Amino acid sequence: MKVIKTTDKNFTKEFQEILNRGKMDISNVENIVKEIINEVKNEGNKALFRHISKFDKWTPTKNEDLEISKSEMKKAYDNLDEELKKALHLAYNRIKAYHEKQLPKSWLDFEENGSILGQKVTPVNRAGVYVPGGKAFYPSSLLMNVIPAIVAGVREIIVTTPVIENKPNELLLAALYICGAPKTFKVGGASAIAALSYGTESIPKVDVITGPGNIFVATAKKLVYGDVNIDMIAGPSEIGIIADNSAKPDYVAIDLLSQAEHDEMASSILITDSEMLAIKTLEKIKKFLKELERREIAQKSIEERGAIIITQNIEEAINFMNEIAPEHLEILTKNPFELLPYIQNAGAIFLGEYTPEPIGDYIAGPNHTLPTGGTAKFYSPLNVEIFMKKSSIISFSKKAMEEMGKSCAILAKTEGLTAHQKSVLQRFK
Repeated sequence: MKVIKTTDKNFTKEFQEILNRGKMDISNVENIVKEIINEVKNEGNKALFRHISKFDKWTPTKNEDLEISKSEMKKAYDNLDEELKKALHLAYNRIKAYHEKQLPKSWLDFEENGSILGQKVTPVNRAGVYVPGGKAFYPSSLLMNVIPAIVAGVREIIVTTPVIENKPNELLLAALYICGAPKTFKVGGASAIAALSYGTESIPKVDVITGPGNIFVATAKKLVYGDVNIDMIAGPSEIGIIADNSAKPDYVAIDLLSQAEHDEMASSILITDSEMLAIKTLEKIKKFLKELERREIAQKSIEERGAIIITQNIEEAINFMNEIAPEHLEILTKNPFELLPYIQNAGAIFLGEYTPEPIGDYIAGPNHTLPTGGTAKFYSPLNVEIFMKKSSIISFSKKAMEEMGKSCAILAKTEGLTAHQKSVLQRFK
């Protein structure tokens, strides 16, 4: 794992490499994804059958083969271990309660001259949710994407997920049932994004697509944006930790590995003003690596994309972490809430030694679909508003028109828009 000090001569170069961690070279896959999208647009289900046969190791023969039935979902739920069932319901309820607090409101403002201004908030009619299913299955991603859409009041939610060898994951099926058994189709990758964007004989066109995925999914979302709305272009998972000498090295080490085990491309970054903590954390990482089921993945991630930065003080640590703008940020210091006002850029902030990042992945309530690769400088976590749209409300009285109409006409005339000008002045005749 790379260890650098802010006083090192080559620190600027090393730090720039960390800042560039999220850059995805989509040039190698863009033409492939464009071809997949065009095939789905032109051929519909026929193209989906072909793509599923090629990538997912089974071949649908009729349209009905694409959809997962509600009875399959209920059967999986009924057969689920009771403790696991309880955990899923706890997660569902906490995620739902948190997102209900985010709901924006419609409002009207009545002015003295009789004019009325306001905002009308309306859910989109149909939302598409993509759930990964290649290297691993993530029922938590299903909950985090479907629940905000439910809270927003979306009329119809369409889920797509790749199903290898036509064997749906039982836990995912149970989670679908808990979410109200939305229409779910066994389609993955760029093909699923294309189907959701343009529609096929089986999969209806949606208004917005959310959910994480690999580089093919991310590229497809980027290419279809504008025809549909999307949540964000998410890259590999990442964690940043700010820690001082009060932090426990075993907590820091295992929390860094909690992201490294996701993906070889994941980034785990510790910034600390304690060289002793850095040394002890490295020792603990070596110990914990031996115990992980996904050891090879985590080890490659830590070795190639992990870093420990040793700063001169905590203020310097905060400044560099704000530049990194991590997806997940843990603050493991003596008084973590004292640092909170100075954190400007992070997808989710975890405060204190009893708040490890996985708590946010599953059970805390806030969404775990977060901006990556430094995009937390301008993106927010997935929330109910992505599934809603706002309309402005305007109603002028005659008195309001008399007070402001001529000023409006002058501005229109200045811009050379004669019809605009006359549209207003016509009200004075």
